[in-house]
Amino acid sequence: MTGVISLIVRYTVASNLPQPARTVVNVVQMALKVHRSVAEKLVHDGAVQCHSRTMTRGHALLQVGDEIEIDYAPQPIKTPSRKANPQERFVVVHDDEHLIVVNKPAGLLTVPSPKRDANTLLSQIRKWLVRSQPGAQAICVHRLDRGVSGLLVFAKSDEVAEQLREQFGARKPLRRYTAIVQGVLRQARGTFRSYLATNESLHRYSVAKPQAGELAISHYQVQERWPDTTLVQIRLETGRRNQIRVQFAEAGHPIVGDPRYRPQQAEHPLWPLKRLALHAETLGLSHPQSGEKLVFSAPWPQAFRDFRRRALRR
Repeated sequence: MTGVISLIVRYTVASNLPQPARTVVNVVQMALKVHRSVAEKLVHDGAVQCHSRTMTRGHALLQVGDEIEIDYAPQPIKTPSRKANPQERFVVVHDDEHLIVVNKPAGLLTVPSPKRDANTLLSQIRKWLVRSQPGAQAICVHRLDRGVSGLLVFAKSDEVAEQLREQFGARKPLRRYTAIVQGVLRQARGTFRSYLATNESLHRYSVAKPQAGELAISHYQVQERWPDTTLVQIRLETGRRNQIRVQFAEAGHPIVGDPRYRPQQAEHPLWPLKRLALHAETLGLSHPQSGEKLVFSAPWPQAFRDFRRRALRR
């Protein structure tokens, strides 16, 4: 079972569209049903093509029968059945009586913290369940860092939570991430294996002695190389806090936009965002009750795709 959102939107100019309204920006706006400023930004960023040509002039006229292709990933929003609330922007990818899988936006804590904003993904899901499924619980099973987007599963009972935790403890779930890292990785694939410890400021780092840290294993594969950055896919074998961030930073290739691990090196002119270029793209697990194999996917956030287009032009 999968939950996938389309990455390319195609739209054909119809004959009933008046000629003055056939500009690239207008057609993009109609195709996506978005605000004009969003359509203008997509055109400016080179996200619109027609007849294999990138359309960079928003006022250019299209002809009847022209098909445009828009590289567009809608950002996490509230589910459509609920009242509008700009703070609740997660997407429900899967929901049944035992568990719920959501796509978390970057910038939102997974669970409450005594020193941070009480508005968290967990609290939002619980509010959503109160309105849509009175009596249902939401129990956190694993987490994503605040600056990371992507897929998370929550249990609806203590029994299911324990079963899911056992899967994660046995390293059974498929957890695949996409990241943009600084520098050009020369090795096409590899594995990081280290032992992670934590200091008083909660900063994570690798230690030489196994007994002094937690075993962390990450497998990576290069997807694309750009002039000064690399797009990588990462499969977690273990799921330690900050694991990906620490291992790539210590290898000299910090995640773009990381404010904690090699923050100065992690800065990039094409990434002026207060989030990490790290996205939990794929989550696979066995349903705790039915045993069915479930695999879910969340498309890249628009910021990743904008970065890619700009990086390719450098």
